[in-house]
Amino acid sequence: MSIWFNKDIVLDSFQSLGKNTMSELLEMKFIEIGENFLKASMPVDWRTRQPYGVLHGGASLALAETIGSVASAQVIDAEKFICFGMEINANHIRSVKNGLVIATCTPVHLGKSTHVWDIRIHDEKERLICISRLTVAILEKRVDV
Repeated sequence: MSIWFNKDIVLDSFQSLGKNTMSELLEMKFIEIGENFLKASMPVDWRTRQPYGVLHGGASLALAETIGSVASAQVIDAEKFICFGMEINANHIRSVKNGLVIATCTPVHLGKSTHVWDIRIHDEKERLICISRLTVAILEKRVDV
């Protein structure tokens, strides 16, 4: 059973969310959506490397927070609710110097006021690069009277 609010969801419906944001600068792209997962890619290049020439941990966290936040935004009724990242952590398992990394986001908990996402980042050879957990706050939109 699909976790998405819009049961007819397609990738093109939210590709534009990254326009004029860090995700556009870092060339993050949503590449696959399933009933309970979302995948996105990001290149490992001059924008995302640290001084030792490997993927910067902050870039991994930016990818993890982006994919988890977008996933939460697709689970809620956007006319009634809004979501914000509350907490993120990561374990950097292996380094990568070039190519693409692919993040897969799956839910751990989808509650009324919080969502918790498991995000696994792999390289193109499917080696685990980073494990992250993101907690997202779900808030009712305020009605201005």
